[in-house]
Amino acid sequence: MAGDYILNEDTVSASPRRLEKFLKAFIILAFLVLGGKMIWLMGVTPFRPLSRIDIVGYAGIPREQILAAAGITGMSSYFSTDVRVMETTLMASFPVIQSARVFRHFPDRLQIVLEARRPVAAALATVGGRTVPVFFDSQGVIFQIGKGEREPPLLPVVSGITIENPVLGMRLPVMFGSFFRQLERIGTASPELLTAISEIRITPKPFDGFNLTLYPVHRRTRVLINELNEETLRYTLLMVDVVASRESGIAMIDFRSSIASYIPKEASSE
Repeated sequence: MAGDYILNEDTVSASPRRLEKFLKAFIILAFLVLGGKMIWLMGVTPFRPLSRIDIVGYAGIPREQILAAAGITGMSSYFSTDVRVMETTLMASFPVIQSARVFRHFPDRLQIVLEARRPVAAALATVGGRTVPVFFDSQGVIFQIGKGEREPPLLPVVSGITIENPVLGMRLPVMFGSFFRQLERIGTASPELLTAISEIRITPKPFDGFNLTLYPVHRRTRVLINELNEETLRYTLLMVDVVASRESGIAMIDFRSSIASYIPKEASSE
């Protein structure tokens, strides 16, 4: 009986050889597939049209206009896009955009991040013989003329600046830059303070700088200051309420020195 189960040496040695050949063939095939994918991923896909373009941030501009301004077509690829040129072109094409960032994601994706300008105040300008509101940001850039579809928040009106025939992207005088930046800081930290002011009039000084006249919304007493910041605005509005509750004949409070002074209505020029 034992003779019936004698193993053939050729049969035993052939089995490992077949397994070895199978493993070698599998490894070679796996390397070929992986190599093909790498070649496609690294050498072909980046040159093919972009498969996905994401636009995030400001949504007030139609997608088609953004892509056209950026120079993106149906044939644009990862390697054919110049992100720096796109960023510069987008900001130049749309004055409402304060910053544009373009990111390439290998191998075939693009992301455009847009940040809109934030209005800090409004001003009145003359356009074709008509008076219209214009809105500008902390850099003094006019990015909206008239109310339009984008309704700005309640903002103080800055007067004393002559603006004739404004165009989008136009910058207001640099000398008012610090004043505009303070408006932005106050609007971000304490927006309720700005909503308490209906108008801020700029009056140039004889030699350098300018004074500011504030017109509170709920009081007829004007406030004269030479510098605007959150602390000054909060204090002056408080003092206006205190004075108005005690004195009815005060037209203006002058806070330009360390000691506030009052100007009665009969002595006021307005």
